[in-house]
Amino acid sequence: MGPVLAGVLQLIALIAALALAYVPLGDYMARVYSSDKHLRVEKWIYKGIGADPNTEMRWPAYLRGVLAFSVVGVLFLYLLQRIQGILPGSLGFSSVDPAQSFNTAVSFVTNTNWQSYYGEQTMGHVVQTAGLAVQNFVSAAVGIAVAVALVRGFARSRTGELGNFWADLVRGVIRILVPLSVVAALVLVACGAIQNFSGIHEVGQFFNGHSMGGHQQWNGGAVASQEAIKEVGTNGGGYFNANSAHPFENPTPFTNLFEIFLLLVIPFALTRTFGVMVGSIKQGYAILATMATIWVGFVALMMWTEFAHHGAALQAAGGAMEGKETRIGVGASSIFAVSTTLTSTGAVDSFHSSFTGLGGGITILGMQLGEIAPGGTGSGLYGMLIMAVIAVFIAGLMVGRTPEYLGKKIGTREMKLAACYILITPALVLIFAAASMALPTPPHSMLNSGAHGFSEVLYAFTSAANNNGSAFAGLNANTDWFNTMTGLAMVLGRFLPMVFVLALAGSLAEQKPVPVTAGTLRTEKPLFTGLLVGAILIITGLTYFPALALGPLAEGLAS
Repeated sequence: MGPVLAGVLQLIALIAALALAYVPLGDYMARVYSSDKHLRVEKWIYKGIGADPNTEMRWPAYLRGVLAFSVVGVLFLYLLQRIQGILPGSLGFSSVDPAQSFNTAVSFVTNTNWQSYYGEQTMGHVVQTAGLAVQNFVSAAVGIAVAVALVRGFARSRTGELGNFWADLVRGVIRILVPLSVVAALVLVACGAIQNFSGIHEVGQFFNGHSMGGHQQWNGGAVASQEAIKEVGTNGGGYFNANSAHPFENPTPFTNLFEIFLLLVIPFALTRTFGVMVGSIKQGYAILATMATIWVGFVALMMWTEFAHHGAALQAAGGAMEGKETRIGVGASSIFAVSTTLTSTGAVDSFHSSFTGLGGGITILGMQLGEIAPGGTGSGLYGMLIMAVIAVFIAGLMVGRTPEYLGKKIGTREMKLAACYILITPALVLIFAAASMALPTPPHSMLNSGAHGFSEVLYAFTSAANNNGSAFAGLNANTDWFNTMTGLAMVLGRFLPMVFVLALAGSLAEQKPVPVTAGTLRTEKPLFTGLLVGAILIITGLTYFPALALGPLAEGLAS
């Protein structure tokens, strides 16, 4: 079987698995967030934190809950890293320095999981499990909660109430993320991923059965369980520096495809949840079709760029194999790269810096779309719904009619909030990247010069501001400048958009429904799906094309 055919068959198998999970998981999540009953363990948690899960919140109160919880998470994780040296199970690692502790704490709380350190040489078992793994669960649940609040804004009328943040947070963790992660971890362990609290072992280096004379140090860890929530929660931070390219995290081609499935399944299924909660399954299918069209298109483009190789060596290898694992191959690496950058996952099974110039550009562009196809857990859905609001507004301008979406008028206030949402992330990316190139010291962190070096910096801030977490790997980001600036980009890129999303949800919930007429735009039809895809690509292209032209496009056209 040729490598191209193998890649296509893996893509087909992945789509089939996602299709099988779509309806049951989507319907289950809709029931989770619509139920008025609380599990016993949930009641214990509410009592412990002093929250009343039955109290409805307006959007300012909901936002305060999101921000307060996240601030506590940052402080706790920062402190845990700073005292690591005196914690049990630290594996002899010292406390993490302040700049990197801040960056890492912000990174995991914002669901970014940007890592400017070697995990196996920096973090002990307590920080990994009680700190990083816990944030993988709760940060993902925060994203889903905000998305559900926006869905309620469309579904409700004549009220500003959006639900209860604490109830949505706890249910997301207890009823969705924990069960899926337990099953996923068991599968990964069965397939060879490690799960232990072993210390550091020194092993020899061998090649073809012969000793090379050197030694390496390996430490164990609760890898499979963190790998599971890392993908299920679209987090991306790995136990090891090589991330999902490491055989302890991702041992076989099957686990590779399984991990891609895990990082896609909730974001895609949330479109079904959306359709059920707003009372129109077809509306969910329209959003699903938009996400799927972009995702499949990007996968096809990536495969084409990585398989369209020149020269005898690349032909013999079956593709551009630099930076890719031979056990995984070009096709599966291409699917993983697109999926991890079109979601907010950031996990990698290959090094994006080693992709072709245009292939690396596709990974950057995937994040610059806003990671909405299908996006992160929750963040993908609310990002796509914001773009749907903008597409409806554009359609209204074309026909001279007040735009409406799901029975709600899109007026001046709603458009201002949507416009602020789509402008904040590009502003962060371009301003921070420009400052890094203009100042004398930050460019010293670039491994490469020219277009590829600029792509390293552009990728870093695109990844940070969009809460992705992957990197081009050629950039030394463990400096005071990049630790601080990427940390700020992660905080602002996560929480400022949430302000606009929740404000929009509150505004929509207060409206009364608008009756459907002959002039109403049918947003469940393929025509609207095409309009939405076009609006996303055009807005992103106009925003980022100059920066892309200086980096990956210049590199790709020159090669």
